[in-house]
Amino acid sequence: MITKDMLLIWLKEIDKKLEKKITVIAVGGTAMTLLSLKSSTIDIDFCLKQDDKKCFEKAMTKQFRVDLFTDGYIFSEQLPEDYTEIAKEIIKLENITLKALHPMDIVITKAARFNARDEEDIAAVAKYVNKDELVTRFKEVVKTYAGKEEDYNENFLFILKKYFSSRK
Repeated sequence: MITKDMLLIWLKEIDKKLEKKITVIAVGGTAMTLLSLKSSTIDIDFCLKQDDKKCFEKAMTKQFRVDLFTDGYIFSEQLPEDYTEIAKEIIKLENITLKALHPMDIVITKAARFNARDEEDIAAVAKYVNKDELVTRFKEVVKTYAGKEEDYNENFLFILKKYFSSRK
């Protein structure tokens, strides 16, 4: 398991090797760990600009299992362009600006796969998400979904009913 402290130490080492300034956005359980909504994560998931991916990979050590996504295309969803602006800044190093995906976008990305671990994560993050904003966001993202849209819709409706039915 990878704690927030372990993750930050690892990133500080990468930061020293980078040749340019980049923004790294933590997604999934990594984002939740950085937001202190989980004590640890089993792997590291980041989203970067396509142009920064190779630079980051070159500087990265193979200490942890790392999945890198690019340009807001996370798992099977393309997030709206503002995902970087609404992500929460965690720390600014010399070359890395580390952000965590907004809780609303965590729900959106976890709704697609929606296994037992995703459901636990959604339960932990739901209280930080506005239902109306989530529904609006989902309607944007579902248009670009790369999987079976009816499954994604079904998962999302289940999430709304279970975690947001009594909320506005």
